[in-house]
Amino acid sequence: MQPKAVWALIITGAAGFMAALDNLVVTTALPSIRKDLGGALEELEWTVNAYTLTFAVLLMFGAALGDRFGRRKLFVTGLTIFTAASAAAALAPGIEALIAARAVQGVGAAITMPLTLTLLTAAVPAGRRGLAYGIKGAVDGLAVVGGPLIGGTLTEHLSWQWIFWLNVPLGLALIPLARLRLDESRAENARLDLPGTLLISGGLFGVVYGLINANAHGWTSPQVLTALIAGSALIGGFIHHGFHNKRPILPMRLFRSRAFAGINVASVFMFLGMFGSIFLLSQFLQNVLGHSPTEAGLRMLPWTGMPMIAAPLSGYLADRVGSRPVVITALALQALGLAHFALVMSPDVSYAAQLPGLIVSGIGMGLFFAPAAKLTMSSVRPAEQGIASGANNALREVGGALGVAVLASLFSARGGYGSPQRFVDGLVPALWAGAAAVALGAAAAALIPARNAVRAVPAAARRDISHPTARY
Repeated sequence: MQPKAVWALIITGAAGFMAALDNLVVTTALPSIRKDLGGALEELEWTVNAYTLTFAVLLMFGAALGDRFGRRKLFVTGLTIFTAASAAAALAPGIEALIAARAVQGVGAAITMPLTLTLLTAAVPAGRRGLAYGIKGAVDGLAVVGGPLIGGTLTEHLSWQWIFWLNVPLGLALIPLARLRLDESRAENARLDLPGTLLISGGLFGVVYGLINANAHGWTSPQVLTALIAGSALIGGFIHHGFHNKRPILPMRLFRSRAFAGINVASVFMFLGMFGSIFLLSQFLQNVLGHSPTEAGLRMLPWTGMPMIAAPLSGYLADRVGSRPVVITALALQALGLAHFALVMSPDVSYAAQLPGLIVSGIGMGLFFAPAAKLTMSSVRPAEQGIASGANNALREVGGALGVAVLASLFSARGGYGSPQRFVDGLVPALWAGAAAVALGAAAAALIPARNAVRAVPAAARRDISHPTARY
């Protein structure tokens, strides 16, 4: 790859790592945070959820800002907000200040994350994008699943504040590098769609807020039902707006592309099964098998480390044989790995029995990210790649929040924390549900057109670029 492409991969990969890492890095630090800052259980949950909420809600808005005002400029702005909020979180004198800093972190990540893929796509030649997406996917995958290990290690050997201080020198290094090494780009004739932005931001806020609170307050509580119903109504209004407005923030015609619709549905189910399962399995290793946070993270390494090998390979395979078969294989392997966990799970399960599930799940996760990114970006025309990336990331975050809420509810309905056996009684059906969700993702990916059809989409779109209702 050319130096420009290498620099873009380094900068966007590092920024994506920070944003993805902070989704789960705080989970293993919660006991130490509670000891230092106090706070009830619900407040501790919000140290995780405040980030998820603002991140998911503002992803599409962040992408739209980049398209309108300049992707490099907004990328640097997002990095600056994220870095400053990380320092504020490390210096937080109380639990309320920490929650506020985490929410601002989510704002910075929401601006930065969707632009990483757009900036990388612009810098890398089309024939090498699969490899570039693969390398970036390996880094993102490592951050997602390695969050508990990194957070646990820093908390155990230094202090919980270091999970936030870690971002500061990295962010301060990336800000000038991004200004010097990334090219500026904008979407042609882009403008902000204020009604659409308000509808989707409010809708995602309601849905994600409801999902986050469902386990604590119950799915039928007025607080949760109101949030879910209002959020769903606003999303319905956003969909109507996307069909009938001349220049919406997310043109609904994009979903007429089977490739775009299929990969987004597959991504939701992938993250639903993966996030919910990781959330429960990391607790199983600590609460049932008695491992420390660091020990639990080390035992997850076959899962967390495998994407470093599989993701670059998946990019190469996507370039060679097409993204669709790689995505289907990835999701099938992830479902198989989760099913293996469900079959062998017991209060005294050996590590050797867990190992095949860890390895197969790791390969499946590693194979997914690069071809999924390639499908997302190749299924729309270049001017719409920013918002397509933002939409895909937003749907993934909603899928992750839904996975934690649904699988945790299944766990609570069938088991609990009272004893190791009770924990396993709840964990097994939750893992089966996670495996089923990922298998549904594989079925959705199977509906994606073959390689030649996907490649034809941008060309067809360019022919009809002046017609906002063009079908492709």
